[in-house]
Amino acid sequence: MQRLEPGSVIGILGGGQLGRMIALAAAQLGYRCCIFSDVANSPAEHVSEKTIVAAYTDLSALDIFAASVDVVTLEFENIPEEPVKYLAEKVAVRPGPNVLATAQDRVIEKKFLNKIGIVTTPFEPVANLEGLEIAVEKVGRPSVLKTTRFGYDGKGQVKIDPDTGLETAFSQMGKGPGILEGWVDFALEISVIVARGMDGEIVSYVPVENRHVNHILDTTIAPAGVSPSVAAGAGSIARQAAEALNVVGLLAVEMFVTRDDEILVNEIAPRPHNSGHWTIDACAISQFQQLVRAICGLPLGSAGRHSDAEMKNLIGDEVKVWPKILEEANARLHLYGKSEIRSGRKMGHVTRLKVRAGRGER
Repeated sequence: MQRLEPGSVIGILGGGQLGRMIALAAAQLGYRCCIFSDVANSPAEHVSEKTIVAAYTDLSALDIFAASVDVVTLEFENIPEEPVKYLAEKVAVRPGPNVLATAQDRVIEKKFLNKIGIVTTPFEPVANLEGLEIAVEKVGRPSVLKTTRFGYDGKGQVKIDPDTGLETAFSQMGKGPGILEGWVDFALEISVIVARGMDGEIVSYVPVENRHVNHILDTTIAPAGVSPSVAAGAGSIARQAAEALNVVGLLAVEMFVTRDDEILVNEIAPRPHNSGHWTIDACAISQFQQLVRAICGLPLGSAGRHSDAEMKNLIGDEVKVWPKILEEANARLHLYGKSEIRSGRKMGHVTRLKVRAGRGER
C-alpha cells in the first residue's frame, strides 16, 4: 500500500462546502489541496492552495489538474463519468470511476444493491410515458417518480398520488429516463457513514436520524433512536455495500426504517455526507479526516463519539441567526462562505453537543 506523505496534494472534484471541509481536514494533517470546479469563487476555493475553474469535460484543464495532484477524490457525485475515467488513467482516483457510475444512476444503484442481497424500496425503470404507465401498475400509488441521474434535495422528483396525471408527472420529472419507487410509510430515515481504507480496513459511524423539510435535510440527530438490532443491521448493510463496491474513501448509505423495524436502503453516496457533519465536533476523527486518511493510505481513526449531537442545516435566510448561535455554549457554528443567500441554499450548519456518550464502535 502506497502512503502519501504530508505535503502531498489532494485533488478535489467539486468546489462546494463538502470540498471546503475536506480541504480544512487535509490541512490539519499537512496536506495541500487543489480544487477543480466549474464555478468560480466556490467555498472550497477560499481555503485551498490552488483552484482550476473549467468545465468538467475540458480535457486540457483536466490534464493540468492531474499533473498538479497526487490523488483525486470526489466532493459530489453529479460529475460526468467520462472525465473521472479520463483522470483515472493519469492519477489515482479514490473512490474510483466504477463507484461513481454505480452511485450516480438510481436504477444501476438499486440493481447493484439487490444483487448483493441488500433490500431497497421497490422500483421500476421508466424510459418513457408508456413505461411509466406500466411501472405504476406494478409499483402502485402512492409512489415517487425520480430522474435516474443528477437529482438532489428533491430536484427531479414527483410524487404520484391516486389522482396524479401521469403525463403531467412525466413532464415535471423531465421526461426521462427515470425510476418509479414505491412509497414507504417509514418510522424514520437514518444514514450510516463508513470509511474504507486502501487495505480494506473499515470503520463506521453510528446510525443517525435525518429529518427533512421540503426534501432538504434539515436536522440530523446522533445517534438515531433505534433498537440495537436495527443499529447493528444498518451498520452491517453499509459495510457490505462499501466492500462490494471496493470503495476507498467514504460511503454514506441512506435508509428507511419501517414501523416493523425493516431496513430499506434508499440511496448511497460515495463522498462525505451532510448527515455526517456532526462528526466534526462530536467525534475525535471527523468524516472528512477519515476520507483524507483513507485516500492517502493512512490508518483510519476511531469512529467513536465523545458526545451526542444534533446538527441543524442553516438554509437560506436561516443563516442570519448566526450571531445568536455564537452565544450558545454548546453550539458549534460552521459557515460556508457563500456570498449570496438563496432560498433552499445550504449556507452553513450548527452542531449542538448534547450528553456525554460512550466511545462507540470501530
